[in-house]
Amino acid sequence: MSKPASIWLIILLAATVAITPFAVDMYLPAMPIIAHDLQSHIGTVQQSLSIFLAAYGAGMLIFGPLADKWGRRPLALFGVSGFALASLFLTFSNSIESFLIARAVQAFCGAAATVIVPGIVRHLYQEHTAKGMSYMSLIMMLAPLLAPTIGSGILYFTQWHFIFLSIFAYAAILLFFIWKFLPEPPRSSSSSNINFFSGYKTVFAMREVRPLIATIMFSSFSFFCYLTAIPFVYIKYYGTSEQLFSLLFAINIVLLMTSNFINSRYVTRYGSPHMVRMALMTAIVFSILLCAVNLLELGLILTIATLAPLMGCLTMISTNTDAMILLKFPDHSGTASAVTGTLRYGCGALAGPVLALTFTGTPVPFTLLMFGGVAGIALCQLWMRQSQKLF
Repeated sequence: MSKPASIWLIILLAATVAITPFAVDMYLPAMPIIAHDLQSHIGTVQQSLSIFLAAYGAGMLIFGPLADKWGRRPLALFGVSGFALASLFLTFSNSIESFLIARAVQAFCGAAATVIVPGIVRHLYQEHTAKGMSYMSLIMMLAPLLAPTIGSGILYFTQWHFIFLSIFAYAAILLFFIWKFLPEPPRSSSSSNINFFSGYKTVFAMREVRPLIATIMFSSFSFFCYLTAIPFVYIKYYGTSEQLFSLLFAINIVLLMTSNFINSRYVTRYGSPHMVRMALMTAIVFSILLCAVNLLELGLILTIATLAPLMGCLTMISTNTDAMILLKFPDHSGTASAVTGTLRYGCGALAGPVLALTFTGTPVPFTLLMFGGVAGIALCQLWMRQSQKLF
């Protein structure tokens, strides 16, 4: 495949993965308004994020092996079509029940589209998969960078329903480009002949992969603690406006993009394991500082100054760990993506209930849970080193 074609394909793949951050981040500033309009508690609307993540994880569990068996292009077309229709339905939601159901359908269908992406990236970049994932993530990060700003702008001029109408329009345009340009990568005969569950058995049977999967779970829990709690922390606790919230959210996304850019430059030189170790050491420092800032009530500025680098480190850890897992499963990349995706978003779905149980009206529980996720990643690294010594 020629270099220009690969660049455009990476952009298309990034745009496909971006449907998830658009669906997650664009409505964050509207949560209090949605709760008021649907006559529901804001905690229930916040749980819509956990429901989205749980349905997304379930979808990946189902569609991952199907991507290996049936091919990636059909699932992409099906997934984006269903995602678009669910987004259109959300535009007309007038009760919290219909809103939550439509969010679940939106996530489930979106999983069918996004689970196919890592396998295509692996096909394009082979042993440099981590570099390809960083390129894709760098482009894809434009979605969470822009999404809250777009959502806030829509709220400024009109109602929250138009947020989901915008998501529908994006999905409809994406569907056309997928139908027109997305190729079907070659599949081996072994991948097309596997049964539904044999791929999962293959993935979990590999001992050296288990610490990597656990790393994904802990990093995801920390990441989605941030996504779930940050509207409360910025808007409710620190009293920022929806527009300022979008700006502060964008600062964090810029750090995520910077992290992916740094990773794309240095991962081929030093390797993914080294990049994970460096990111983890930095994450430990900033997670401790974040806890200190909020325990001592040092304010919004220092919260941002410690939180943004921490999120960048978590992104670098996740990107490299994903690549390390994918490289071990050339014939089961869809299933491997499904395993990591299901556990990633399943752990992410736990963030909402855990934050609700530990709610104190301050950012302290959120920051302690972020630190707990980083500590879990550190334990996984120790586990991996012990596994390497034994085998």
